[in-house]
This record gives sequence, C-alpha cells and structure tokens, in this order.
Amino acid sequence: MSEIGSNKSISDRVKEIGMQKFLAPAALVILYIFFGIFGRNFFSFTSLVNILDASYYIGFIAIGVTFVIITGGIDLSVGTVMMAAAIIGGTAYKSWGWPMWLSLIVIMVVATAFGYFNGILVSRLRLPPFIATLGTMMISMGVGSIVSNVRSATYPTRSEADGWFKSIFKYLGDDGLTIPTGFIVLFITAMIAFLILTKTKMGRYIFAVGSNKEAARLSGVDVQKWEMMAYVISGITAGIGAIAFAAVYTTVMPAQGQGFELYAIAGAVIGGTSLSGGVGSVFGTLIGVYIMSTLRVGLPSMDLQAHYQTFFTGVVVIGAVLLDLYRNKRASEVRILNPADIYRNTQTTVINRMKKEISGLSGSEAEEKKKELSSIRTETKSTYIRMKKEDKAEKKRILAAEKAAEKAFQKELKGDLKTL
Repeated sequence: MSEIGSNKSISDRVKEIGMQKFLAPAALVILYIFFGIFGRNFFSFTSLVNILDASYYIGFIAIGVTFVIITGGIDLSVGTVMMAAAIIGGTAYKSWGWPMWLSLIVIMVVATAFGYFNGILVSRLRLPPFIATLGTMMISMGVGSIVSNVRSATYPTRSEADGWFKSIFKYLGDDGLTIPTGFIVLFITAMIAFLILTKTKMGRYIFAVGSNKEAARLSGVDVQKWEMMAYVISGITAGIGAIAFAAVYTTVMPAQGQGFELYAIAGAVIGGTSLSGGVGSVFGTLIGVYIMSTLRVGLPSMDLQAHYQTFFTGVVVIGAVLLDLYRNKRASEVRILNPADIYRNTQTTVINRMKKEISGLSGSEAEEKKKELSSIRTETKSTYIRMKKEDKAEKKRILAAEKAAEKAFQKELKGDLKTL
C-alpha cells in the first residue's frame, strides 16, 4: 500500500479518469503490441498507413455520432447519409458536369440537410431517435439511388487534374512515399469537436440535455435547439466523411453505407460514450475507432479473415457497454464510509496541512516537522490496515450471524409447518 496522504496511487488516478476511458487507450496499445508480436510484418509503416486509412470516414461520422449519443439519442442514418452525399456529389461531377469544388460543396450541403432533417424529426416532432433515424437511413439510401439512377458514381483518379482533393487525405510522393495526411484532417476535426464540447455553451448544453432533459428545460435551456444542433453536427461530419471516402475509394456504389453507422456507434461506445447520455469524449471515440481499425488490419496479418473483425468488435462493444452499466451503477450508489475510511480521510487532512506548514519552514525546525510527518504517516498506515482488518472481521461475523439466524428461522418454520 502506498503512503497515505502522499501522491495519489495509480488506482485512485484510474478512478478519477474513469475506468472505461483508461481501458480504451490501454486496449489499443495492447492490441497493437499483440499484433506486432504475433502478426506478419505488422510493425511497419505500411500497416500504420493502412490503420489510419481504415479509420478516416468511420472516424469522421463517429465524431458526429458522439454528439448525438451524448444527448441521449442515436443516429442510425449517418452511414447511409454519408454514402448518399458521396454518390450525389459524384453524380453532379460525372453526369451533370459540375466542377469538382462545387461537387464537394454539394456533398456537404446534402449531408447537413439530412442532419437538419433528423434534428427536426427528433427535437420538434418528438419522434424516438431510433425510429426517426431509421426512416432517414432508408430515405437517404433511396435518394442516393434515385439521383444516380442506380448507377455508381466515379470520382477522378489522383493523376487527373480534378483529383486534387485526394491529396488532402493521402499524399503520394514521386518516390512512392505514402503519407496519410487525412490523419491531420481527422485530428483537426476532432480538436474542433473537442473544443465545442468542452469550451462552448453548445457543448455544456448538449451534456446537460443528455444528463437530464427535463432538468435542463426547467433550467432555461432550449432543449429543442441544442438537441437539433447535435444532429446537424452529425450531418456535417457525415459530409466530411463522404469526401474522405471519395478520396480513398474512387467508385461509390448506390445503396452503400449500411452498417457504417454501427461501426461509428461502436467506436463511440468503446471510447467511453454512455448510451444513456450525458457522458462522452471525442478523443475517446477516436481511440475506439482506432481499436477497430487495428483489428481490421491486424487480424489478416494473423491469417484470419475479415469476419473475425466483426466478431471481435462485437465482443469489445459488449464489454464496453457492460463496463458503462457498471460505472453508472457505481455512480448511483450511496457509499457509507466505514470507520477506517473516516480515519484515513481525517489523517490525510492533517498530513496535507503539515506538508503546507513544512513548505514555509527551513533549517532544524523543518527537519523536526518532517520527522513528525514521517511518524504520522507510518502510524496512519499501520492503524488504517489494522482498522480495515477489524472492519472485515466484523462484517464476516455479522454475515455469519445473519446466516445462522436465517438457518434457525427456516428450521423453525419447517417445524411449524409439520405441526399444521
């Protein structure tokens, strides 16, 4: 046991950070090391580029989904909205002859419009988010197919003049050097989203809506406005994801994108966003996305097929949700301090006060105080251990007495039933 009153132990720091937020980065590091040891050529620049490439479009839509889940909602349409925007933008370029820059704007406008539509359905018309976004998912699939006339949309290759936007997400040098510049775009987007959630009124109100919608309303928060804004942001990030998808993959197929939203939601949940609302982290979501990308790249290096990724991702999601339920249960529990904990808290206050006094002293007086502080720490540690043992023994005695009383009661009850 570490010294009482000194620097916080690792377990205390983990509790402060949140077990789920601590486990997500730890799991990513462990996975990366595991595949590096047991996979073929996993510790290579090519594998790293593949991991980053596999996370772009899922990462963007996962950031938007995080906003929605924090409000207590869900967005099942974000995957198909992303692909509908991509295919409409590709159709505008290929079939209608629009310039590339205008086609990219069309992608953003279409995706944002779908996000605004979701916001109206949920915040204004009071439809359940699951039903509203499920309907939007079907609508967006249909709109993409109708506009493209059920034909795939083809974007220009990197060598063509209009393929300039592809270099935003991946730079290919003349010497064959590949630089995943999309990681920078994803990080900038995540940073902007992080600042919105933590430093702006919008972020505070989105968390308030997710924590307790009725309490937020009674506090004067415009719940409808900020709930709608969460879905609009989800639409905007879906538009960025559509551009990233078009940059990585040249051809976009109609009715594509179904299932992408599940990976986005999984990334958010794995990263610590609570499905009950009110809790979430953008960078935690990115960690969750990178965990899935690492699985996608690492499993083939061990000669395992892609469907193993789906299996293991499901296992990780279930584990994350169970951890979230455990955290919520612990948060709702009323903890009663036992005498040992009360004693430790009291002594910690005394020790911290003495440390402040020592910082203002010097010479022999400071040395005497340090010896006194060391003695108090040693006494506190030994007394706390003794009191914890006594408390444990007392709980064991009470439990044994309760079991004996229950056993005696059952025996007496059976005797009474026999006499009837």
